[in-house]
Amino acid sequence: MRTTKIEWTDKTWNPVTGCTKLSTGCKNCYAEIMANRLNAMGVGKYTNKFTPTVHADVLDEPLRWKQPHTVFVCSMADLFHEAVPFEFVDKVMDTIQQSEHHRYQILTKRAERMAEYFSQADIPQNVWLGVTVESPTEKFRMDSLRGLQSAIRFISCEPLVEDLGELDLTDIDWVIVGGESGLKARPMKPEWVHSILHQTEEQGAAFFFKQWGTWGADGIKRNKKTNGKALDGKIIQMMPELAMR
Repeated sequence: MRTTKIEWTDKTWNPVTGCTKLSTGCKNCYAEIMANRLNAMGVGKYTNKFTPTVHADVLDEPLRWKQPHTVFVCSMADLFHEAVPFEFVDKVMDTIQQSEHHRYQILTKRAERMAEYFSQADIPQNVWLGVTVESPTEKFRMDSLRGLQSAIRFISCEPLVEDLGELDLTDIDWVIVGGESGLKARPMKPEWVHSILHQTEEQGAAFFFKQWGTWGADGIKRNKKTNGKALDGKIIQMMPELAMR
């Protein structure tokens, strides 16, 4: 059963919460806003607001989920943040290996630290690894991802805040694209999205259009639900072929 509004997954698991800003996509971080809101509501897990914090008490949570799920790991954090010891990442991987009936998606902006960790540890077969590429400045992260033998390698271009230009999608299986949401959201231009779509078609990667965000394709700022999830009138939410086998 889906328990999250994130369209490309159906559950989230947060053994780590909190992060620090690293690149342009972090400017209006949704997770930071949510963490502060949960803190104000008295949710104990967010006592430290958005300061990176590990939560050993939820490490076994996925083991209690009997039905198979696609699980986004650390939707409210970055698992490979410098403040998260590799010893704790080991414990996260132990849980993942013990629950092979789940599929885990790990997305990071700290691609080099992820590559460093997996240079000394095996990647579980039920893990998909991804990096965020929100502007041309972050395209270097894809190079760290390419060298990792993950079942699926993906990039998330959300929030897409600039034209990415030419992309080398060698060994990239899946590309997610989405606009920014919130009061201070930056607009995403249709031509940026079309460029990515065309390059995925040419290079054989799956394309997943998540949402327009606060700004619509017509350049008008409105509610994201009104803007919708269609690109040129079509819902394009392809999953990687390997995952469907």
